[in-house]
Amino acid sequence: MAEEIVRAEGLKKTFTLSRKQQKIEKTGETRRVAVDGLSFSAYRGEIYGLLGPNGAGKTTTLRMLSTLIRPDAGDAFICGHSVVKDPAKVRDEIGFMTSELKLEGFFTPDYLFDFFGAMHGVEKGVLAQRKRELFSKFGIDKFAEVQVKNLSTGMLQKVSLVIAIVHDPSVVIFDEPTNGLDVLTAKVVTDFLSELKAMGKSILLSTHIFSLVEKLCDRVGVIIDGRMAAEGTLDEISKGDLETSFFDLYHSIKGETV
Repeated sequence: MAEEIVRAEGLKKTFTLSRKQQKIEKTGETRRVAVDGLSFSAYRGEIYGLLGPNGAGKTTTLRMLSTLIRPDAGDAFICGHSVVKDPAKVRDEIGFMTSELKLEGFFTPDYLFDFFGAMHGVEKGVLAQRKRELFSKFGIDKFAEVQVKNLSTGMLQKVSLVIAIVHDPSVVIFDEPTNGLDVLTAKVVTDFLSELKAMGKSILLSTHIFSLVEKLCDRVGVIIDGRMAAEGTLDEISKGDLETSFFDLYHSIKGETV
């Protein structure tokens, strides 16, 4: 039986809308439920994808799993540790990467890797070895002393990735891993995700890109309006065509006709 590595139980998160947000969205709502009772499990050595449109609650879910925000209700367990009760232990087990990660422009990849490695308590000799391997794999070694503000978007994404896994985590969480990347950099990232899986890592990713799910994911959870609309293997979810199946499900939930 597959070993359960991630278990979400009834996660819920509600946000307050600012007046500016209300005006932009032309709504009188003051509160919005981003995630509404979400439950699912992911297992060792698999890539689990959260698929859904923008605003479905994917990013909020991953941020709760990564202990960046606290759920209003429910809980999640990473390698047996509660994100609510044991967030520090959860952070030891995970690497979290998002395209929205903001790195100070005057720091260099070399400095940032050492800084985050020290923060995670990685021994200096191990840290130096991981830096050599990861910087070489992603071509960062040539830019190790270049300030972040002078790096391309693709190189910045690679730097963000190696920082996220500096401590060799057992669970890797990626929010829209190929968002904004050129095709070459996107392939480097997706190939590395497959390598991590082959190493026995457990990977959670969010995306709205059907081809990415079809290429990488062993199982997928479809999120619509903060709820789990469907979950299973690609064959169980897609019935031969993931995009068509997704939109059939979406319109059925929304009560719309195509």
